[in-house]
Amino acid sequence: MLEDKLKQVQEKVQLALANRREAKQTGDRVTLVAVTKNHGPEVITQSLALGLQHIGENRVQEAKHKQELLPPGGIWHLIGHLQTNKARQAVAHFTLIESVDSMRLLVLLDHEAARINKVQEVLLQLNIAHEEQKTGFRREEYLELLPQLPSYQHIRVRGLMVIAPAAADPEEVRPVFAAGYRCYCRLQELYPQIDCLSMGMSSDYPVAIEEGANMVRVGTALFGPRDYSLKF
Repeated sequence: MLEDKLKQVQEKVQLALANRREAKQTGDRVTLVAVTKNHGPEVITQSLALGLQHIGENRVQEAKHKQELLPPGGIWHLIGHLQTNKARQAVAHFTLIESVDSMRLLVLLDHEAARINKVQEVLLQLNIAHEEQKTGFRREEYLELLPQLPSYQHIRVRGLMVIAPAAADPEEVRPVFAAGYRCYCRLQELYPQIDCLSMGMSSDYPVAIEEGANMVRVGTALFGPRDYSLKF
């Protein structure tokens, strides 16, 4: 049952917080984002009923379809790669876009948010491990972007999102999470309002929390394997 799985995840979150050695700048609470990609709308209803207010979806079209079937509610996160031609829809359907991975996308989101008089909350996605198959700002791009952030009038940067490489042992990616936390601290020094460090998924979220994450994206640990037969 979802309630039992949620309890197990929450217990691991608390244990990981207790095991933190440093990471004081992200506080002592963790936001759990329930990743409902390739699950039916009913799991969102169940999640909201259990107090999971943050809903994560990878694709704009899938989230839009589910929102049309459900009553208003929840805080919707876009956590998957966002194509520039979907920027308008993303601004219309998501509270927080975690996967802002290029300056071009940032400019488009600022434009689309201005069009509907919205301030769009975003996270900057970093590609710390320099994986070719993944998007995200490389270090030099990120450093170049930092002083430009105030120029985006309809964007509120809340923090950073980091995706670690797949690994059989989560300890192998601990250095990636540690580097993500250092980048977060640097960003917060420049912009004290920064408050989100989204790192960790079902396979590695305890290690991510130990290294400073205050937001984790958990799907399989809550809902089991994804159902790829579902079409949205």
